[in-house]
Amino acid sequence: MHELRDAVYGAAVGDALGVPFEFKQRDTFACTDMVGDGTHHMPAGTFSDDTSMMLATCDSIRVKDGRIDVADMRERFVDWWRRGTYTIDGICFDIGGTTQTALGTGEGRSNERSNGNGSLMRIAPLAYMHASDDDVQAVSAITHAHPLSTEACVCFVGILRRIAGGSDLRDAIRCSKPDMDEFSFLNDVCELPREEIRSGGFVLDTLGAALWCFANTGNYAECVLAAVNLGHDTDTTACVAGALAGAVYGYGAIPQEWLGTLRGKDMIERCLF
Repeated sequence: MHELRDAVYGAAVGDALGVPFEFKQRDTFACTDMVGDGTHHMPAGTFSDDTSMMLATCDSIRVKDGRIDVADMRERFVDWWRRGTYTIDGICFDIGGTTQTALGTGEGRSNERSNGNGSLMRIAPLAYMHASDDDVQAVSAITHAHPLSTEACVCFVGILRRIAGGSDLRDAIRCSKPDMDEFSFLNDVCELPREEIRSGGFVLDTLGAALWCFANTGNYAECVLAAVNLGHDTDTTACVAGALAGAVYGYGAIPQEWLGTLRGKDMIERCLF
């Protein structure tokens, strides 16, 4: 079984590839390499809130000796938001509305309109520890407490565990898919044409898009570039797809030039458990 490091670096590189293109419409640009500037005017190789919150999750698990401590994770998320902890330049330059509201009030948002991808993007580390479905739901609910979001996280952790262990993606989806009508689209998401893949901020769109990118490409680079080039929420789609691709293809499959450009590698290494 591959290790946490594979998935985290896979996610971070995908995130950094997507940052310059966030919010851009599909097919109005072409991402072929890791570049800077763009939407957030950040240097090449800069990861966003996706990876920062994933690192905060990892660091909490590390400090707590492999245990889930929701209160500790929340504190680390607040430190990231307010003080720039787990960021490269000491500033939080991107945060979702649901996440900001939840961290500001200390209570995860549970209304139907609070189903962005802000917990899915950071949940991958739980696939590499003995986290129960209840644990995964509780970690999601720090910010995103609606059942669609919490079940999407459980689903993704299940899929990630299975494919990292050698299972076929479609088998992993079948075994991990929640018994909710909203998730029935996963039955054939891998076979959909590109124009039917939605890549906005809705949690189920991100889950479906990431799975589609992994299913329809043959290596790490192809997967994350396909994710970025779907447009819209480019960094998060590529972060989630990158975690899948990293888990399966391994750290060594990530292009060396991208790893060389990626900023914050020392921070990533410090947070791994």
